[in-house]
Amino acid sequence: MIAPLPKQLVEEAVTRALREDLGDAGDITTIATTPVGAKAKAVIAARKPGVIAGVNAALAAFRLIDPSINLSIVNGDGAHVEKGDVVLTIDGAARSILSAERVALNFVCHLSGIATATAALVEAVKGTNAKVSCTRKTTPGLRAFEKHAVRCGGGTNHRFGLYDAVMIKDNHIAAAGNVAKALSDARNILGHMVKIEIEVDSLTQLDEVFAATPSADVILLDNFSLEDLVTAVNTNKGRATLEASGNVTIETINAIAKTGVDVISSGWITHSAPSLDLGLDFD
Repeated sequence: MIAPLPKQLVEEAVTRALREDLGDAGDITTIATTPVGAKAKAVIAARKPGVIAGVNAALAAFRLIDPSINLSIVNGDGAHVEKGDVVLTIDGAARSILSAERVALNFVCHLSGIATATAALVEAVKGTNAKVSCTRKTTPGLRAFEKHAVRCGGGTNHRFGLYDAVMIKDNHIAAAGNVAKALSDARNILGHMVKIEIEVDSLTQLDEVFAATPSADVILLDNFSLEDLVTAVNTNKGRATLEASGNVTIETINAIAKTGVDVISSGWITHSAPSLDLGLDFD
């Protein structure tokens, strides 16, 4: 089971989306065409195979419009579905279903696309010790949802923001003066619960990290060749968690995983994954 996002967080985001869609006048198409009191039964179903995420956001869209709508989850977050499989059944006022339809689908299609893309990468690294992780390259306002979708697809989460872990990148190193000073300054100011990651773009810079005291908990190997990744793993000898990033695709990830790195991070799974085709149809 994948723990759901907090109800308050979901309802806040869905409320914003409904307000954006309904505006000041409401759903004028439905008001004009659908009789008051009309009832309907509908399903949200998969039109392509994939992995589901965002069901709670879809539920919230219908319930915020009309708490009397009856909803039943058939395939919830993390479920692998085939074409035609039902995700959600809906029974209630036709006007309410129509007014909530697009917002519900926007969330569940987008987030299921992320879960599906993640699952493909996770499948591609099977047999290795590497974990697939996301990044902070997320849609503004939807980070928690998109990172939850990554977990639905079997991936793991990187840091959620600038506040929960340190990641020293090239510009931080330039601002600090060098690798050793950046690491030392970071450790001196941080509490013992905060991990430090540093990004390196060469084996020479990796050696600087190992020579520094203190060193890093996690080292991001940015756009390393496969040969250099193997060298980095052999040099590391288990001292730090090694994360590979850059040029991660479904075609390249297996070879990257076989070098022995611990984590492979991909921004693509959140910023560019195509939506999963799901549709809502009246019975």
